[in-house]
Amino acid sequence: MDRKDNSNIVGVPRTDLALEVRETFKEDNVEIQGVVLKEDYDKKKDIRVTTVTIKDQKGADAMGKPIGTYITIEASKLEQEDESFHEPITKEIAKYIRLLAGDIENREILVAGLGNREVTPDALGPQVVDNLFITRHLGKEFGSEYLEENKLGNISAISPGVMAQTGMETSEVLRGIIRETMPKLVIVIDALAARSIHRLNKTVQITDTGISPGSGVGNNRKALNKESLGVDVIALGVPTVVDAATIVSDTMEQFMTKQGFDEHEIHQFMGELKEETMGNMFVTPKNIDESIKRISYTISEALNKCFA
Repeated sequence: MDRKDNSNIVGVPRTDLALEVRETFKEDNVEIQGVVLKEDYDKKKDIRVTTVTIKDQKGADAMGKPIGTYITIEASKLEQEDESFHEPITKEIAKYIRLLAGDIENREILVAGLGNREVTPDALGPQVVDNLFITRHLGKEFGSEYLEENKLGNISAISPGVMAQTGMETSEVLRGIIRETMPKLVIVIDALAARSIHRLNKTVQITDTGISPGSGVGNNRKALNKESLGVDVIALGVPTVVDAATIVSDTMEQFMTKQGFDEHEIHQFMGELKEETMGNMFVTPKNIDESIKRISYTISEALNKCFA
């Protein structure tokens, strides 16, 4: 997402999830001015949905994120091969895409699968696009009446690759496509970075604020939002990596707390630890290949439900 790069500040983790940014505030039960938090948990489905709404500039400054709505769906079985869970989570994702997108069935939509398909943790977007039911060409060939009669949306899609492959900013590629095809809504899919290893491949964030490709791994590119693209943008992402420094810091902090170190000593040590060179090292689960395959299929099915 288009956010301030505050990942180098001591105590502030590198994360793309608005929910995790909200969790960094120690006053968990105190309202942050300009930020509204709502949480729902379906025990039967084991799906937790948290909505973080940033209402004004004060909230945006506190969170380091743009004004808008951030919906986080946490599902422990998202990456598992469980057919009984596939349908409920698919419906849940589709429900919140529709909520943010509005009248999605009657809008021309461009889906952009961001990322590098040659790097598995970054291949979510391209793999989602591979599984989408594309219909724009049918409307071109048989007319818009054909789409209406068969209750089909007007859907086009692209996997624009990354700058190292194309030499172009993703925003440049998409602006050219938008100028020629004139969609009314762009949905961008991308892999994200999380703070907690427990949220990797088990969380979906949907937001109406757009996205900055590569922001989670400190590789910020130009933002993809309504201001830059000229059309409404919905961003959907799944955290697939976590900063290695965050794992080390969390482990050391827990250990020092158990050993009786006070808060000042822990904070000082964490600051010194942050200065040690760990480079841009990110960690992903060993079963990432299968996880990306399953999650991309689930997201594509959710999108197909929205369009039909």
